[in-house]
Amino acid sequence: MKHWRLAGPLALLFAGPLQAAEPALSPANTAWILTSTALVLLMTLPGLALFYGGLVRSKNVLSILMQCFSIAGISSLLWLIAGYSLAFGEGNAFIGDLSKAMLAGVDRDSLSGSIPESLFMVFQMTFAIITPALIVGAFAERMKFSAMLLFSALWLMLVYVPVAHWVWGGGWLAQMGLYDFAGGTVVHITAGVAALVAALVLGPRRGFQTSAMMPHNMTMTVTGAGMLWVGWFGFNGGSALAADGNAAMALLVTHISAAAGALTWSAIEWNRFGKPSALGAVTGMVAGLGTITPASGFVGPGGALIIGLLAGGICFSATLYLKRVLKIDDSLDVFPVHGVGGILGTLLAGVFASTQLGLFSGYGFAEGIDSMGGQLWVQFIGVISTVAFTALVTWGLLKLVDALVGLRCSDEDEVQGLDIALHEERGYDIL
Repeated sequence: MKHWRLAGPLALLFAGPLQAAEPALSPANTAWILTSTALVLLMTLPGLALFYGGLVRSKNVLSILMQCFSIAGISSLLWLIAGYSLAFGEGNAFIGDLSKAMLAGVDRDSLSGSIPESLFMVFQMTFAIITPALIVGAFAERMKFSAMLLFSALWLMLVYVPVAHWVWGGGWLAQMGLYDFAGGTVVHITAGVAALVAALVLGPRRGFQTSAMMPHNMTMTVTGAGMLWVGWFGFNGGSALAADGNAAMALLVTHISAAAGALTWSAIEWNRFGKPSALGAVTGMVAGLGTITPASGFVGPGGALIIGLLAGGICFSATLYLKRVLKIDDSLDVFPVHGVGGILGTLLAGVFASTQLGLFSGYGFAEGIDSMGGQLWVQFIGVISTVAFTALVTWGLLKLVDALVGLRCSDEDEVQGLDIALHEERGYDIL
């Protein structure tokens, strides 16, 4: 496109009506996304690391912290080298191209909308960091460190990057009109489904169902949960990519859903077991946060309240069903919280985006979609395609990694604890 430029007073006289304004950097938007980027990184380091670290037994706490830190490092480098370009480059409907590999053509003056493209890239990088880190909770206390590194790197490039392109990079789901504001499909469904597949492939921990495997430090877990709650404001609010009313509403509905999820889970525990637990409260909070994520830019406070209440109840039931009925050892409940929550939130985005629900109304359906049924159909296709693609590729990657380096630690290492067995360190010195 040719840009016409006028000099001096003529520029002021003719600017605006006769020419399209060139993209300009917005200091306010840039400041908000800078802040949001820091908040989303805080969710992984130290938020998720502490949340997960407190939930495992003391002999494995450092292994969890090490896995989260290592995934942050390897995901960052892969995102720079090719991940960002393949996710957000033009490419085709299924994958981007390599035109921005190593940020080729991106300098300090390059813009993505009204913010620097380098900032957009690193904001998206923080999502690419936390998604494979979430999967760690499924195979906690039993996967080799080398296998975890190789699997996480391959999974990021072969699962996360393509799905991110489908939904956020102009791919086929975006073209259909899928509503996923901040990662219901891209983050939570992919991580949750991968977690379930990993738990099935690895099998349960030694002693699962026969011995207590209680969290060793709930103080650490609650601290990490608090960081996740605060960091999620950047996760969802930052996904507006502007300091505006859309960001403010996304932040508000995120908070409402988190509060409703925490209280609902606690109430169910209190009624069923006689006492509410700190573990239940923080797990319900995460369920509320994960479930509102895809809908956060499209629903109002009333819709967020219902979403949070449903998240607390449905994710609670899914957690018990997976462990007690199916007897699947998803160690830290990644699938029932993130996977089920992501599916639920993605579908409910198609309901509460409607403008016809009174106090529970949202902000309308995607362009070209004029009914709740039409939006729900697109949401359903997004869920099914993401689940199927993630499950198939994750299973293949786990089998490949098992053939190359072996997935699981030895029985001796698992009994001793991965901190000593794999890292020759202890999380605590016992006097």
